[in-house]
Amino acid sequence: MTTYTEVDQHAINTIRALAMDAIQQSNSGHPGLPMGAAPMAHVLWSRFLKFNPRDPHWPDRDRFVLSAGHGSMLLYALLHLAGYELSLDELKRFRQWGSLTPGHPEVGVTPGVEVSTGPLGQGAANAVGMAVAEAFLAATYNRPDATPIDHYTYALVSDGDLMEGISAEASSLAGHLGLGKLILLYDDNLISLDGPTSLAFSEDVLARYAAYGWQTLRVSDGNDCDAIEAAITAARADSSRPSLIAVRTIIGFGSPNYAGTSRAHGEPLGKDEVRLAKQALGLDPDQTFAVSQAVRQLWADVARRNAKHYEAWQKNVTVYAAAHPDLAATLRGAWDGTLPAGWDDGLIESVSGSGDMASRDASGKVLDLLRSRIPWLLGGSADLAGSNKTPKVANGSFQRDNYAGSVVWFGVREHAMGAMLNGMVAHGGVRPYGGTFLTFSDYMRGSIRVAALSHQPVIYVFTHDSIGVGEDGPTHQPVEHLAALRAIPNLWVIRPADAAETAVAWQVALAQQSHPTALILSRQKLPLYDRQRYAPAQMAAKGAYVLREAQGGTPAAIVIASGSEVAIAMAAADQLEAQGIDTRVVSMPCHALFEAQSADYKARVLPANITVRVAVEAGVSLGWERYVGINGGLVTMQGFGASAPAGELYAHFGITAEAVVAAVKARI
Repeated sequence: MTTYTEVDQHAINTIRALAMDAIQQSNSGHPGLPMGAAPMAHVLWSRFLKFNPRDPHWPDRDRFVLSAGHGSMLLYALLHLAGYELSLDELKRFRQWGSLTPGHPEVGVTPGVEVSTGPLGQGAANAVGMAVAEAFLAATYNRPDATPIDHYTYALVSDGDLMEGISAEASSLAGHLGLGKLILLYDDNLISLDGPTSLAFSEDVLARYAAYGWQTLRVSDGNDCDAIEAAITAARADSSRPSLIAVRTIIGFGSPNYAGTSRAHGEPLGKDEVRLAKQALGLDPDQTFAVSQAVRQLWADVARRNAKHYEAWQKNVTVYAAAHPDLAATLRGAWDGTLPAGWDDGLIESVSGSGDMASRDASGKVLDLLRSRIPWLLGGSADLAGSNKTPKVANGSFQRDNYAGSVVWFGVREHAMGAMLNGMVAHGGVRPYGGTFLTFSDYMRGSIRVAALSHQPVIYVFTHDSIGVGEDGPTHQPVEHLAALRAIPNLWVIRPADAAETAVAWQVALAQQSHPTALILSRQKLPLYDRQRYAPAQMAAKGAYVLREAQGGTPAAIVIASGSEVAIAMAAADQLEAQGIDTRVVSMPCHALFEAQSADYKARVLPANITVRVAVEAGVSLGWERYVGINGGLVTMQGFGASAPAGELYAHFGITAEAVVAAVKARI
């Protein structure tokens, strides 16, 4: 075991002081966690963590997640000291417009930040997803003579993180899977925002995690660096279980008046208290943002140690590429996100010619084909694989005895699944997907939102998309969910009208790396449109297109629909044309994709001079107003569904071709 010197203690106190100074200067932030957790963070980063500031995306780096994202100044101080491109000036601009130091960590903004955190519990579940990705890649690509993938995932979690249900879901699965390279450092300071945790949280956390199948360790003094190092060493030694290390810390340590109280949690200490805290910590109270040469030298030594790890890995990869060129090429493609040649050949053809088909069934066929071509496509379902048509066995299940299996059984854990998918993307080397019923997207909305904020290309397979679910009733009929998901910036919500559009939706989702995509799929069968007669399915990639033109060439009315209701729009057009009303049908599977098209294209699909427009969708109307205009018609749901056969429900709630015809004629 290493010996911790006065320089180590000075480095720890420097982290505390940088956090105090930045928060005081911005007059906003959370000083308590950085001050209390600084010792465990210093031990981890200076003695264990494998990283390279010159190559922040080094595939074999250890991952560190600050799940307690409100303590962001702890991470920023570490990144600065460790040599990442994060200057003292950026620390001085904490929480200011355009800085690299936002209030909570944001991936893609600050070099070295792995995931966006702040909503408590998300980071802990992200870390589980990262550990899954590491285990899958190591089992798939490592060989006895060379191991390009061999690293740990660490997360610093708070009491609040462990109160959140999402962390319980993810931790339960991590224990089941035996993810031995996952280590959580628990900042057990007994304080939350409202006061002592005893107000609402008195469980035995270690007993709970032991029941999950975790190794549990306790450090009774959060300032005892030797004990912290011993605990991390023990955690790394257990390869069959994830580990939780509960470290009893004092929130706001060093603050004479506020340490150990909720006052230190979420607001600046105040200039006078900062001075007193610096004096108590043996620092010069007149200096701000000060880093001594001795501390700089300590971190330079850490950099040299990590440079050796990096050089050894590069040699390892060279040996690997020479001995296993095909595997190495596939692994490089996985890291780069480069899809294999021919990955989407014949996708549309694979689901054409089969007659009527539910879009969930078409998705399943497409996914089976894609998985045979993209070896790093990894995912599963939240206990609904048979219903979502996600693979059930294929080349094996991802389990503790088979980490090379590409089918993940998430169990009934929708929110954890969402955050784990985010963690898999953040780790790199895999492209994840997860399935459940659309109505349960509410359970994972927090994770979906973070994915969209973080530009993470997760794919959600949401089936049972409307009142077409039928007899399961209104609890399972997602009438408001399309509008709610469409409201999330940067999320592509694609609701295909037939099997061919479903294949295109998968192509769109996989061909880019900056948008999460929600595939909205039907339980009931949908007609397969004759693409020789109507527009080619590839046009669905534009978000909306003219599926069927008016017989007279110039439409008097436009009917717009998505998914299963495109069939209703087509039937309505037949009736309107028979009555002499030339009608265009627009299939609009994705509002966001359509909005991304040129103004010229959008005007061609929805000409401004054609004001008779009706939208039909078996969901609430919110969002369709922009396409039908102030005088347009909306054939949509006005309330929740009911338990009855799907056909009866469509008739009862007025989602019918006859209702569309009436709406058009009322406006003609």
